[in-house]
Amino acid sequence: MSSPAPIGTTPGGLAPYAVSDAVSRGRQHDEPPPRLRSDFQRDRDRIIHSAAFRRLEYKTQVFVNHEGDLFRTRLTHSIEVAQIARSIARALHLNEDLTEAIALAHDLGHTPFGHAGQDALNACMKEYGGFEHNLQSLRVVEELEERYADFRGLNLTFETREGILKHCSAKKASELGELGERFLSGRQPSLEAQLTNLADEIAYNSHDVDDGLRAGLIDVDQLSEIELFRTQYEEVRRLHPDLAPRRTVHEVVRRLINCQVVDLVETSLRNIASARPADLEAVRASSSPLIGFSEDMRTRNLELKRFLRTRLYRHYRVHRMSAKAGRVIRDLFQAFFEDPGLMPDEARAHVEALRARDGECGQARAVSDYVAGMTDRYAIREHGRVYNPGELT
Repeated sequence: MSSPAPIGTTPGGLAPYAVSDAVSRGRQHDEPPPRLRSDFQRDRDRIIHSAAFRRLEYKTQVFVNHEGDLFRTRLTHSIEVAQIARSIARALHLNEDLTEAIALAHDLGHTPFGHAGQDALNACMKEYGGFEHNLQSLRVVEELEERYADFRGLNLTFETREGILKHCSAKKASELGELGERFLSGRQPSLEAQLTNLADEIAYNSHDVDDGLRAGLIDVDQLSEIELFRTQYEEVRRLHPDLAPRRTVHEVVRRLINCQVVDLVETSLRNIASARPADLEAVRASSSPLIGFSEDMRTRNLELKRFLRTRLYRHYRVHRMSAKAGRVIRDLFQAFFEDPGLMPDEARAHVEALRARDGECGQARAVSDYVAGMTDRYAIREHGRVYNPGELT
């Protein structure tokens, strides 16, 4: 896919309203500029080398990790989002490296067991400020990763951290300083952040269709009620009537992704041409996002989302696993909150430090940090160690 360069594209290939190293607001802690790579490449590399990123391999997308080797995990999902987002950024002449960094970091704060785990942990934290994976991803890169001698966290650029924080309540935003300002003033994030948010939507909707079909929880006849799927399916069947079912599904899914990406790029180029932002500051001052789908594609996307929510995410097999996952998270939080001595030394030290600083709320936050950082299988093992008398260590 190719698209014409926006008017005023710089010799380096970036549009004048794209994020570049020259206009970055920098890092929380000053560092010498990197050699042989850009600031945003440094961000990407730090994310990839983080422990939180590696743990995504064993965190649920929809299906619990041990249910099958071919289902998507948070890691494969993040890589797929990065691929889609980079394609869009290139077509729009935006910063691909920043886009990739945001995409790879956007799920770092997810709990084990997907949204079921998040909902359970949020309920446990209700009296202590709640839990939201988007804010936790930011917490991971700002505080919880401990790898560098001169600072806590990964010390990422403002622009990468901005992109990780996709949404935020006014109360939370007021606590985040410069990073939360846009949620209070109605300003927009960079175009790179905007497009990565929608690349995430494209990836999880399309790939949940693939995984749902693979698991046998939904079928082609049901999906054919949905216009976005039906249009692509009928085209594949017309062109390849004898194609095997599995390859047919793959063809349909890749076309689902492509038609959404093309619509997003074409619509966004029109929006940009209409708004004519001169620079990044003009993007931030826009009254609404400039990256988006056409009205027709938004309608078809919403229909697919509703289908997946009703037929896949609420399927009794998914619900059974979600219910069990919720119990594991609640049990672990309760056990560790009531008796931090059950936790490993490093986690217990974190609890003691936050409790000394913030009292009971700090203790709860530290316990939630520990539980949220677990993989699916580690959470299951920890639950056994804490509650099963037969498991002594």
